[in-house]
Amino acid sequence: MQSVRQLSDEEETCQRAQMWGQRDTARRNAVLAHPAGCPRRLLTTALLLSLLLDPAILLLREHQDLPALDQNASLHVTFDPKTMTLRWDCRENVTSGECLRTTHKENSPVKKGIKGKECRCTFQDHSLHGGVSFTVKVNIDQRWISETLVYSNPGVEGTAAQNFSCLIYNADFMNCTWAKGQAAPNDIQYFLYIRDSKKKIERECPRYLSDSGTHVGCHLQNISGLSFYSYFLVNGTSQKSGIQFFDSVLMLKEIERYNPPNNITVYCNESHCFIQWEKPRTRKTLSDREFQYQLDIQRQSNIRRSENQLIVVSGDLGNKYNFPSPHPRATHILKMRTADARRAEWGTWSQPVQFGTWA
Repeated sequence: MQSVRQLSDEEETCQRAQMWGQRDTARRNAVLAHPAGCPRRLLTTALLLSLLLDPAILLLREHQDLPALDQNASLHVTFDPKTMTLRWDCRENVTSGECLRTTHKENSPVKKGIKGKECRCTFQDHSLHGGVSFTVKVNIDQRWISETLVYSNPGVEGTAAQNFSCLIYNADFMNCTWAKGQAAPNDIQYFLYIRDSKKKIERECPRYLSDSGTHVGCHLQNISGLSFYSYFLVNGTSQKSGIQFFDSVLMLKEIERYNPPNNITVYCNESHCFIQWEKPRTRKTLSDREFQYQLDIQRQSNIRRSENQLIVVSGDLGNKYNFPSPHPRATHILKMRTADARRAEWGTWSQPVQFGTWA
């Protein structure tokens, strides 16, 4: 009787295991429905395997490994226009991230990766007055959190300075000019700030040019502290309305106008005349090949008032030019001016140099 009761217990256990297996997939049913007596050790293994493979249990374990994040979590992104830096609240377990800057007028995003555990991104100087959007994306525990900050230009439309331009001359001096905005109130006052893009040193205009009491320009006598790129900001104040700002990033090499060549000399023999000169002094030392020169040679004549020809000479030709002019020759008047080799933005003409005699 004892052996019969043992067999009945085993059969009852097998039946319970098979009922459990019917709730699972066909694969686990095949494992649980053992045809030959269903030994206890095999049953125990099958039951454990069924529990481990249960989808509901696996999903529960996944949620335990990846804690839920607040869907309304904020990074509290801020932007400092003086340093062009985005900052946000630091979070633990950040594995990666990126920053995006999108200028509204250009719609061309600039992407920067986040270094290590830093909670900031610094961009190169860029114009902001047209409106800019900044987006921060960080990956926390394999989930992305994103936040966008819109940097606008507050104030009344049309009050910002317009027609802004700057010019460097005589290697050391710079003039910047602008005009009042079309919607600017009568009590408007503008201020210019210049920041070196490399050293991040900012200074206000030391000497303003005014029209009826309103600043419309700036003169600087020393620009040695400025590097290749500089950021220019014109903002304004008024008791009547909010004033929009204007800003621009300028490459100083592109706004410099070169002086005429130095030490222009002319030597003539029986058949030719030879012209020589020295390159002008510039804000930064440049090689000869970075210049081009324009020569205006006017031939004086009793028959005709004058005949002139404009000749462009590359700076890599040794700062000299010769042309046929047999003796006796008429009086000639020579003037020269200089430009960058890549842009024909000519500077001022030199003082005239006379050579030759009346025929």
